[in-house]
Amino acid sequence: MPGILIRDIPEELLNRLKTRARANSRSLQQELKIVLAEAVNYDGEKGIKLAAKIRRELEARKVPYSDSAELIREDRER
Repeated sequence: MPGILIRDIPEELLNRLKTRARANSRSLQQELKIVLAEAVNYDGEKGIKLAAKIRRELEARKVPYSDSAELIREDRER
C-alpha cells in the first residue's frame, strides 16, 4: 500500500490528532486514515438536504425554531 509523508504539521494540530487517536483507542496512523476517509467522503449536499427535511418536519408540526443566521446577525450587531 502506498505511503504519504506530510511535513511541517503544526505542533498544536499534531497534539490534537494524537489526543483524538487516544480517545478512540487507535494509533495515530489509524486515526489519520479515518480522518482522511471522512474528509473525502464528506457530502455537504446531504447535510443541506437533511436540514431542509428537519425544517419541513418542524413546520408541519408547528414547532417553533429560530433561524441561526438571524441570531448570528443580531449577535454581530451588538
